[in-house]
Amino acid sequence: MRTILRPATLAATLAALLLATACGAPRDEADSATDPTDTSKASACSPDDLKTLTPGTLTVGTDSPAYAPWFVDDDPTNGEGYESAVAYAIADQLGYDTDQVTWAVVPFNAVVSPGEKKFDIDLNQVSITEQRRKAVDFSSGYYDVRQVVITTEGSAIAGVTSLSELADAKLGGQVGTTSYLAIDEQIGSSKQGAAFDTNDQAVQALQNGQIDGIVVDLPTAYYMTAVQLDKGLIVGQLPLPEGDVEQFGAVLDKDSPLTACVSDAVDALREDGTLDRLASEWLEQQGAPELS
Repeated sequence: MRTILRPATLAATLAALLLATACGAPRDEADSATDPTDTSKASACSPDDLKTLTPGTLTVGTDSPAYAPWFVDDDPTNGEGYESAVAYAIADQLGYDTDQVTWAVVPFNAVVSPGEKKFDIDLNQVSITEQRRKAVDFSSGYYDVRQVVITTEGSAIAGVTSLSELADAKLGGQVGTTSYLAIDEQIGSSKQGAAFDTNDQAVQALQNGQIDGIVVDLPTAYYMTAVQLDKGLIVGQLPLPEGDVEQFGAVLDKDSPLTACVSDAVDALREDGTLDRLASEWLEQQGAPELS
């Protein structure tokens, strides 16, 4: 991703890290070589040097309620659920102990909107998009996600196998999410998507017959159909737009001095298999039908 430098000062090191991350150049063999005498990078990404909201503490944001399977028992602090576990794994990579991590409640829309943040990083199933990059920073992606349509048995869209069969469906999703945008951009439904502040509201609307289905990410779809919905079922996965992989990333304040270090931490967790292990532990791995 960048060439390892040996600047004279710590400030120059941090500036070089930020510039390299913004460029996004691929890492080559020379870049990945480790010089045991070069401690500048490790120092720049240590709790003593990271410019967090509270010195020596990493503040992690997420929404409330914090849904399974991303969190367990609506308690981000317990380390259970995929995103809670990933947050603590990132913290560990950066050198923070568990008791040096604190959590803040941040509504989804406040996470991706411009303005000062009350978190250092936020994990809340936020997909990385170029539009959002105008307002916030993202780490490297920590989860590759697919969007899914769910419904209940006997509904108007139960059993459909193609996007064309959803053309007249009334679908809903959480406002501000890529799930909601997919109703228009990928499915092309003739009816305006129903926007809900939370997934719980969308579930209730589906149960009440106000909408035909909900668009959510695949792990959340498994949870909703198995736990929240009476006779819930997965209709199918949406095709990936133009072959791109949609990813969730940790959100940071725009031009945050932490972005490079957090991305390095996520990259390390992907490379050593931690992200795959946590996904196997907390997220359903069975497949879902593809909508053609």
